[in-house]
Amino acid sequence: MKHRIVVLGAGYAGAYVAGTLARRLSPADTEITVVNAEPDFVQRLRLHQLAAGQEIEAPKLADVFAGTGIRLRVARVNAVDPERRIVAVADADGGGELGYDTLLYALGSHVADHGVPGVTQHALHVTGRPAALRLRERLDSLDTRGESGSVLVVGDGLTGIETATEIAESRPGLSVTLVARGELGAPLSAGARSHLRQACDRLGITVREHTSVEAVEATRVLCADGAVLASDATVWTAGFAVDPIAAAGGLEVTENGRIVVDRTMRSLSHPNVYAAGDSAYVIGDNGRPLPMSCASAGYTGRQATAAIMGRLTGRGIANTKLEYVGNHISLGRRDGILQMVDGEGQAKPKHLSGRRAARIKSGILRMSLWATSHPTFGLPKRTRRLAAAQDASAEKAAA
Repeated sequence: MKHRIVVLGAGYAGAYVAGTLARRLSPADTEITVVNAEPDFVQRLRLHQLAAGQEIEAPKLADVFAGTGIRLRVARVNAVDPERRIVAVADADGGGELGYDTLLYALGSHVADHGVPGVTQHALHVTGRPAALRLRERLDSLDTRGESGSVLVVGDGLTGIETATEIAESRPGLSVTLVARGELGAPLSAGARSHLRQACDRLGITVREHTSVEAVEATRVLCADGAVLASDATVWTAGFAVDPIAAAGGLEVTENGRIVVDRTMRSLSHPNVYAAGDSAYVIGDNGRPLPMSCASAGYTGRQATAAIMGRLTGRGIANTKLEYVGNHISLGRRDGILQMVDGEGQAKPKHLSGRRAARIKSGILRMSLWATSHPTFGLPKRTRRLAAAQDASAEKAAA
């Protein structure tokens, strides 16, 4: 019987791991199934561009995995039972259960409302393709009204900054406000913060610092200091959260639901489960938890691949890098910031900004898309047998 590998999620981490394992492991010993809620690969790093009105490539996963032998199941994951090694899914045909021997959990993250009233009912976000398209539709309706509609972006993390600047540049007829809980761009170096302020001024973005939002309503936002901000479209970018599926299944998770894994991305509570991307809580090489980010998806995906390969083939496990080196921030299509960080995760004094930074960010996005949509390119064609299969062959030969 073949060893069943099930990959949950086909984002940057899941698609890479699935494709690499398919190329490296012998199909005589393994079968790989990828479960994803959508039929397309979603460039999450560019969803703010999609929302602003630009066309973003979304390759069909069937095309991405063509020729790999991977079975694609377009379905939503409802539950994971690591004791029975079962995944419950729902699709257009009603769904069912998938059994596994090894599970890679890479379902990613979604917007976190932090318990703020009205976020779920009234706010828009860019953590998924359908959500980005809903925001785009709202912005389209504001543009067609012929008057200056107001867009309020809550949250000044990387997603908030990129969303606010992209909308302001792509839709100059709209009034954009960026709400920051503290100082704008606080994690950046002094020079990078200065450049960010200049970019907001250039794009006509109003910045409200040291402002905490207490409630979101249909046409306004209520702040802790008593201020009431009018908004025709409120975009919530104040953090990310993961689905409670892993916690509900009994896996060891953090308080916010991320799966606790060891250095090889293996679940501490269930050794047949691995996690990668935003779903995983792992300590990086600097002794600090890796943040939720595309870069972390790449590092954790490579380590999970090495661990699964090593354990199944009996060849040992290589430790790949688990590091966080910096942030690449787009400020529209012609501006950006490249901020590197030190071993403690603090911003280094120097930064790169302007068109050159924008070109580097654009290159990273193109490279990420190409690498994800060609998951087996450049890998050795020679597949490896599982250790159990090798042992069985040796016993048969000896007999």
